[in-house]
Amino acid sequence: MRKQDKTIIWPAYFDSTKTRREGRRVPKNLAIASPRILEIKDVIEKFGLKCELVEDAGYSKTPWLKTGMLLMEKNEAKDKTIRKIARQLVKIRSVSAK
Repeated sequence: MRKQDKTIIWPAYFDSTKTRREGRRVPKNLAIASPRILEIKDVIEKFGLKCELVEDAGYSKTPWLKTGMLLMEKNEAKDKTIRKIARQLVKIRSVSAK
């Protein structure tokens, strides 16, 4: 499902319980346990970017788990965007844990 003008974001990219082989795209220090798709959506919207939630989608490495995915407008390199989202997720989780 390749969209030329969109970037696909999966929750597995930020999941600290997953290995790189299982789909994690950020270092462990930027990953969180069991990220929720709505948390990620909120972060993307805080950056002022538009995104579309596809709830019934399953990540290709675990197609039986329908975690959902986000289609967001492409504005910079995907890796850079993922790391920016990850940093914000860590901040949100650390504030809510206190």
